[in-house]
Amino acid sequence: MKSIDNMPKTYDPKGTEDRIYENWMSKGYFHAKVNPDKKPFTIVIPPPNITGQLHMGHALDNTLQDVIIRFKRMQGYETLWLPGTDHASIATEAKIVDKMASEGLRKEDVTREQFLERAWAWRREYGGRIVSQLKKLGSSCDWERERFTMDEGLSEAVTEVFLRLYEKGLIYKGERITNWCPRCNTSLSDIEVIYEEQEGHFWYINYPFEDGTGSLMIATTRPETLLGDVAVAVNPEDEKYKPLVGKNLILPLVGRKIPVIADEYVELGFGTGAVKITPAHDPNDFNVGQRHGLEIIPIMDSKGFINGNGGKYSGLDRFEARKQIVKDLEAEGLLVKTEPHRHNVGTCQRCGTTVEPFVSSQWYVKMKPLAEPAIEAVRKGDTAFVPQRFENIYFNWMENIQDWCISRQLWWGHRIPAYYCNKCGRIIVAKEAPEACPDCGSDDIYQDPDTLDTWFSSALWPFSTLGWPRRTPELSYFYPTDVLVTGYDIIFFWVARMIFSGIEQMGEVPFRKVLIHGLVRDELGRKMSKSLGNGIDPLEIIKDYGTDALRYSLISGNSPGNDQRFLTSKVEFARNFGNKLWNATRFALMNFDENPDFSRLDKSKYTAEDRWILSNLNYVIKEVTDNMERYELGVALTKITDFTWDLFCDWYIELVKPRLFDTANSTRLECQYVLNQVLVTVLKLLHPFMPFITEEIYGNLYKDCESIMISAWPAYDPELNDPAAEKSLGTVIDAIKAIRNIRTEMNVPNSNRTEVIFAAEGEVASVIGKSSGAIQRLGYASSITVTADTGEAPKDSASAIIPGVKIYIPLRQLIDIDKELARLTRELDNINGELSRVRGKLSNEGFISKAPEKLVLQEKEKEAKFEALRLETLKRIDDIKALMNS
Repeated sequence: MKSIDNMPKTYDPKGTEDRIYENWMSKGYFHAKVNPDKKPFTIVIPPPNITGQLHMGHALDNTLQDVIIRFKRMQGYETLWLPGTDHASIATEAKIVDKMASEGLRKEDVTREQFLERAWAWRREYGGRIVSQLKKLGSSCDWERERFTMDEGLSEAVTEVFLRLYEKGLIYKGERITNWCPRCNTSLSDIEVIYEEQEGHFWYINYPFEDGTGSLMIATTRPETLLGDVAVAVNPEDEKYKPLVGKNLILPLVGRKIPVIADEYVELGFGTGAVKITPAHDPNDFNVGQRHGLEIIPIMDSKGFINGNGGKYSGLDRFEARKQIVKDLEAEGLLVKTEPHRHNVGTCQRCGTTVEPFVSSQWYVKMKPLAEPAIEAVRKGDTAFVPQRFENIYFNWMENIQDWCISRQLWWGHRIPAYYCNKCGRIIVAKEAPEACPDCGSDDIYQDPDTLDTWFSSALWPFSTLGWPRRTPELSYFYPTDVLVTGYDIIFFWVARMIFSGIEQMGEVPFRKVLIHGLVRDELGRKMSKSLGNGIDPLEIIKDYGTDALRYSLISGNSPGNDQRFLTSKVEFARNFGNKLWNATRFALMNFDENPDFSRLDKSKYTAEDRWILSNLNYVIKEVTDNMERYELGVALTKITDFTWDLFCDWYIELVKPRLFDTANSTRLECQYVLNQVLVTVLKLLHPFMPFITEEIYGNLYKDCESIMISAWPAYDPELNDPAAEKSLGTVIDAIKAIRNIRTEMNVPNSNRTEVIFAAEGEVASVIGKSSGAIQRLGYASSITVTADTGEAPKDSASAIIPGVKIYIPLRQLIDIDKELARLTRELDNINGELSRVRGKLSNEGFISKAPEKLVLQEKEKEAKFEALRLETLKRIDDIKALMNS
């Protein structure tokens, strides 16, 4: 027996969601097993940083994943959604350093071991925060398989990959120019540098010739780097400068002799045509220096201060040095001019500090041999991007890829498994520290102090989390995974690296599909950021509206690859939609027999409205399933919503009320069954999107499984399609809508019931006649008359036409014509008065020129509103007069 007592009048997410989630967890519904009898479906979560706090991007990303995994679970797959977190080297180390600073300590004040103790303690205290927040979102991850990128097993995988790539000659150590963050005090890969437009200057400086014959003018945006200049370059085809090649200049402020060289790097006709060359602090200059065998003179230390090579500027911060050098150049008459210049400046992705090109000894992955098979895999369709246009970003990056700098000057992370012999200098790459040098036998050996780029371990995530390098049953069963869900902003950070790592280590791609989503922006379309203060906390939305409403709002209108705006109105609609479904279920339960015996069901007694709703439901099952398979989740949700709100709640329930209220009705049991069946099916279709309320409602209905999340996904059945019922009920609904529209246009209250005349022939007339009771009740009619269509309209009547039917309502039954015309005339006078006032303001040049722009805009909006009301009122007056004269 199902009782309405189990469903309070209003649904309370706060008192429901935690209870339901704990039940799912205790029953083990999220756990996946190696099951040869079922086909696997696998998603690996993009592991959030242990420093992370749930934001709207996380909420969207994980809602999309959960929708897909719940859908596939209900379809009968052995579904694994593998969760975990990332150690996030730079971000986490920065947190530890900040915490130490609050205690009056610097990183340099502790040993590496002491620092790592603090880092692990921080991870234990805060690392689980993001996981608990993901659970609050309803994420049905297999938490029994949760991994961390510095787990023992994943760390073993990282070491194994490093050794394999090193032995193949794909990892090497070299002294090259790299991106350096003076604040994080570490190297950065190219994609960890964010370029921002900043206001700067071009400083034009004269470099005197050694022989005193004049000077050569260069322009630079970084005058402090001239301390490390070793040459000035010109284009070899530049006729103006050809005679100067080979001559020497005297470096301003330093006095060092530097040559004029010819190199094609210098662009003809750009700037002064002469470029200062600083190999230690510019990547292009570094390449020029390599070609010409120039000296590398670093003039900054790792923290951005001028070093001993900077002479009197030694010890100054780089930007303070810039100011002083400009002053000194001006004092010596070498500064020709200064021009403002807006240009792109590289900044650290993590802390926003201006990045410094810096020559240092780093570890690199040789990328071309790894990129080529990864490019081919996507071209062949082994991995497909959804939408496909994002393949272009992937190809562009992979085809122009540079070797990957993987070493970081940090303590938190996977330490590079390379050891150095102090006696002979031999580098030994090994899983464990060697006891002695294999070359000289010395035991004076130390490990490389650097750690690996966080993305090195993240690139192994799809297979390292399943037990690799061991060939575990889970790895054989769940790999390759099925779909990766991620934002377009990390296609090259993470997606590309996983693809080439999977192919290199596993021999096949790590996932078959990559579903790309956009950013969640604020209601004005701006990116959410701390600086704008426009971030919205998903947990606050959950607190105020419930998890289901948040999830619904994020998927509603969502389209793969496109950004979307977060609108509170969408959350409110989602909550209202949940309440609509809740109330529909309460209504059904209130009108069910105490113990309905559905075994006595006689489907031949289904009425037209029963067959109509079941036929439409069948189509919705197909449309929703098809869109889910294509990852058009927003479209699928719209299909469910439209069917539930419009066809089921607003029409079917209203149509069947007389059968439910009449305990003697011979089709009451069939009506109850269809109500239950439609509700159960709608709940199943909606469950991936709104898991909590659907589970709660499902438990109060006559259901087919102990939990909706492990119940079977509804199947499309062509046998249930009923075009005849759809056509006949379509006519009835169109007729009711037409009557209601006439009444609305005439401002007729529902209490004022009127005669309705239908002019129709044949089958349509029969349909109207059989459904006259429903039409009369829902169209607020006093009586229904069906007549033959003579082609003549009754005098003084309002009319509407639907396919095969003309509908007439006597006008004087609708309104008192004289009173209505008088009312509309008064209304028109008021509108004209308001229009005149607004237009007077807008024609006043003083108002337009002095009033705030916002106020002027408001008046223009008022003008448009009143003009629309004026035209609408005129039309209503004309319509009534036309009816009177017809």
